[in-house]
Amino acid sequence: MLKGKTALVTGSTSGIGLGIAKALAKEGANIVMNGFGDIEGSQAEVAALGVKVAYHGADMSKPAEIEAMMAFAAAQFGQVDILVNNAGIQHVARIENFPVERWDAIIAINLSSAFHATRLALPAMQAADNGKGWGRIINVASIHGLVGSAEKSAYVAAKHGVVGLTKVTALENATTGVTCNAICPGWVLTPLVQKQVDAKALAQGISMAEATKQLLGEKEPSLQFTTPEELGALAVFFCSPAGVNVRGVAWNMDGGWTAQ
Repeated sequence: MLKGKTALVTGSTSGIGLGIAKALAKEGANIVMNGFGDIEGSQAEVAALGVKVAYHGADMSKPAEIEAMMAFAAAQFGQVDILVNNAGIQHVARIENFPVERWDAIIAINLSSAFHATRLALPAMQAADNGKGWGRIINVASIHGLVGSAEKSAYVAAKHGVVGLTKVTALENATTGVTCNAICPGWVLTPLVQKQVDAKALAQGISMAEATKQLLGEKEPSLQFTTPEELGALAVFFCSPAGVNVRGVAWNMDGGWTAQ
């Protein structure tokens, strides 16, 4: 379905980003990857799906490096047709104890990077298809883009911002072939969430299984994690003909979290 298209997925060397990159690759899209961690291994996983893969190590807190990454993607594959803004970090502390430098980093990476990548991707998307436009911008927000949780002020603020940015991007391109939507996962078992499970088990002296059950039980009625594969399938839907008039949504995959 996406053969000949190029998708750039930030934070795609593990977790949700890698799951989305692989799902888009299975539909034929060439992939530009970004992130830290197992760079070679993750690239190999995507390349094994039969598409072209490139990697750029932009620090998503630095606008100049984001600009370099977007220019790199265009040089490699012509243009970015699908932009997935996924890069994110987390820090947990009460507001009065929240380190200022951590606040700044979370806002920069979780929110501002999506703005910078979007503003740079839009002109080519708007000019595509003989000026009618074609593009898909998918922002990986969070259930915390819709609701709050204590001790996550920067993350919640950033993710609410991502949902707002999604709506404005969709509205500004509503009469074109460029759409923008946000995915709002609940608990996904990524390295970021595993650290929270580990911390809970250590603090309470309980097993990993019990810590996992407690974590899910606090918020997620289904008592199961959403998977990167499920999130990847939703990203593919947004890129499909069925998603052509889905614009500006914040689509929660949260096991019933916000239904309560």
